[in-house]
Amino acid sequence: MNQILFAGVIGLFLTLIGTPLLIKFLARKGYGQFIRDDGPRGHAGKKGTPTMGGIAFILATLIAYAITKVITSKEPTTSGLLVLFLTAGMGLVGFLDDYIKIVKQRSLGLRAKAKMAGQLIVGIAFAVLALQFADVRGQTPASTRLSFTQDFGWSIGPVLFVVWALFMILAMSNGVNLTDGLDGLATGASVMVFGAYVFIGTWQHGQWCGNALTAGAACYEVRDPLDLAVVASALMGSCFGFLWWNTSPAKIFMGDTGSLALGGALAGLAICSRTELLLALLGGLFVLITMSVIIQVGSFRLTGKRVFRMAPLQHHFELKGWSEVLVVVRFWIIQGLCVAVGLGIFYAGWLAIK
Repeated sequence: MNQILFAGVIGLFLTLIGTPLLIKFLARKGYGQFIRDDGPRGHAGKKGTPTMGGIAFILATLIAYAITKVITSKEPTTSGLLVLFLTAGMGLVGFLDDYIKIVKQRSLGLRAKAKMAGQLIVGIAFAVLALQFADVRGQTPASTRLSFTQDFGWSIGPVLFVVWALFMILAMSNGVNLTDGLDGLATGASVMVFGAYVFIGTWQHGQWCGNALTAGAACYEVRDPLDLAVVASALMGSCFGFLWWNTSPAKIFMGDTGSLALGGALAGLAICSRTELLLALLGGLFVLITMSVIIQVGSFRLTGKRVFRMAPLQHHFELKGWSEVLVVVRFWIIQGLCVAVGLGIFYAGWLAIK
């Protein structure tokens, strides 16, 4: 359990001291945020704020995980490394997108096809690898069965699993990306979900089928639950430290570098912890904001009318007169409720099988 504490504290420390250094470097290079002309008027003052801040918490997470393993003399696990690979890989795609935006001085970075290709390459690599590397019990990091609070039903097979994993990765990455429109909103919401996965991984480890004490009793068939909690803790601590600088008024934005990485991390944790469908509840705010965009686009194409004043949803409330901080805090409350409900259902699922 010391691993979880070390990972979180080290990640927090690294982003607290590392983010201002990154801010100075990006500002010196002139790597500032490009602001859309059709966005809320209050956002015009954010133009030029350093972006690509996701670099800070991605590196902090990787370093925190590595240092934790050295300090505790524990070996990295396949599941933990795969989630980190997915996080860093999606972050790299986002970095290329951000970099092109800055160099070309435009609101669009990578072309849609190139961006999608990058996400597909990383996602497919993760999904394929997650079905390899069986341990002595025959457990691989991911399962070809669907899961809610644990696996259920029949196997969907490796091909459909790859498709399902890609859907989750793309949905969560783009969900976090859409949420990242106000100072601290996506970062704070992500911290809550990572905190939930610290709890889930710790709980699963205590009731793990690989533990001799659980022989003959109800247990969780998860490959490396404790290490998934370590990864989640490193992510949570790193995002917490980044939030210090990202909260309103933000000194730095995470950019697509950060939002795609966070979405990938959330999807990876859900897939490897066998809580795939539960992620829709735990990350309820991301789902809600994504749905607002789908509804807005669908309504406009079908009827020519808009449901919201502007999508994503957070900008609708800004245009209604809510201050940015008010929107962020209220949306954080919604996200907190989603996490509470999700964890309640997770525990209820355990009581049902116990």
